Amino acid sequence: MNKKKKRNLPMISGILMISFFLFIAVFAEQIAPYDPTDMMQGYLPPSKEHILGTNDVGQDIFSEMIYGTRVSLYIGIFAAFVVTGIGTVMAMISGYFGGIADKVITAVTNIAMAVPSLPLTVLLVAYLKPGKASLIIAISITAWTGTARILRSRVQQLCEMPFIKIEKTMGVHPFVILWKHLLPNMKDIIFTRGALAVSSAMMTESSLSFLGLGTYGEKSWGNVLHYAFFRNSIMKQQVWWYIPPIICISIAVLGFMLIGYYGQQKKEE
Repeated sequence: MNKKKKRNLPMISGILMISFFLFIAVFAEQIAPYDPTDMMQGYLPPSKEHILGTNDVGQDIFSEMIYGTRVSLYIGIFAAFVVTGIGTVMAMISGYFGGIADKVITAVTNIAMAVPSLPLTVLLVAYLKPGKASLIIAISITAWTGTARILRSRVQQLCEMPFIKIEKTMGVHPFVILWKHLLPNMKDIIFTRGALAVSSAMMTESSLSFLGLGTYGEKSWGNVLHYAFFRNSIMKQQVWWYIPPIICISIAVLGFMLIGYYGQQKKEE
């Protein structure tokens, strides 16, 4: 029993971390003491009225962090959903049908993996219309390859199983085999890759936002960090401005990675 609890500890810890941030994201209006767009006196230090002080234009940093939770999680989760979906579909087509489809998808995957993902994502975001949708699209285009490659191997393994061969011999429609037999047998890997994809997407979004390529009109954690650094908060020793977003990004990414790690360990067992 103790051994099982220790084995489940990473999963429980990850779920608690993510649940905490999800709660903040859902109830941001009730938790935040101010509207993040309200302007007051600038560069106020932390106090009872402003827990994390105010930024250069007088916006309450704590309220920005609360609302930024919603934006960061939204982009991370939706981008991971798209990435996992594309990777799963590509893997199933490639691994099940083989032949020309497999060669084309494998070639595209290899080429995409050879291209540095972050510079390509920066280029895509720069040419797309600013906003959350553009970030999700750019991240999805460059991040699906790892999931596709791993799932393709799993599909090929499953296709060698007797029950799949019997289904093929009986003339069962490929869609039925893919949906009812292959997909359920890959759910653990898909869950693991999805959790890891969220952490990767959040890191990418934070990097892009830090470079000034984030969402327009809404601040994520990366946006808060961007303005903190470009307003010389380090030189001014305003640790209450740039440390909180770094901590939040790190904890959220760690939470999703712990969930993904648990799923990978369970799969190996």
